[in-house]
Amino acid sequence: MPHDHSDHPHALLPSDPALRVKALETILTRKGLIEPAALDEIIDTYQNKIGPQNGARVVARAWSDPAFKAALLADADPVLAELGYYGRQGEHMVVVENTPAQHNMVVCTLCSCYPWPLLGIPPGWYKSDAYRARAVREPRRVLADFGVTLPADTAVRVWDSTAEVRYLVLPMRPQGTAGLDEAALAALVSRDSMIGTALVGAPQSNGEAPA
Repeated sequence: MPHDHSDHPHALLPSDPALRVKALETILTRKGLIEPAALDEIIDTYQNKIGPQNGARVVARAWSDPAFKAALLADADPVLAELGYYGRQGEHMVVVENTPAQHNMVVCTLCSCYPWPLLGIPPGWYKSDAYRARAVREPRRVLADFGVTLPADTAVRVWDSTAEVRYLVLPMRPQGTAGLDEAALAALVSRDSMIGTALVGAPQSNGEAPA
């Protein structure tokens, strides 16, 4: 699918975008065009209020409610919108399910299309040239770099996120969680597991999510 770069100026940045972004922020601040406190609030919102916990709640509910899961996999947009998880960078969502036969992982090969309302701010590695190039070419090696080793008979499918379609991985529910409620299940789900670069581990004996 074609990528819409108009929403992704970072795709045009040189190899060290963090420095360039900081320099641009400084210039715009000095000109009075942006307010640093407002930027900090936006970042805090996506990191701590709209961050991966939204996606984790969706995963936990899908694990707990078969009807919800079926609707989510069939047509995610209306299901997510009903939960209030929609808006810019969250349009046109597709949820793909991990199974013993197939493991899914998400990349954006040309920029960094990413479901902000569900996962918050994309991690730096997701935007890196190395991840974007290697995820498609050698996905098992990339997964190994993240500490994920899959059975040889488990296929790996890589989904290329675009401005038209963004993906969320529904990880497999770990064993030993039959008695957990949705809040406890959500606490087990990491951001990376919803990108496909991590697995969800079983809860620790003290009830905490594994590190």
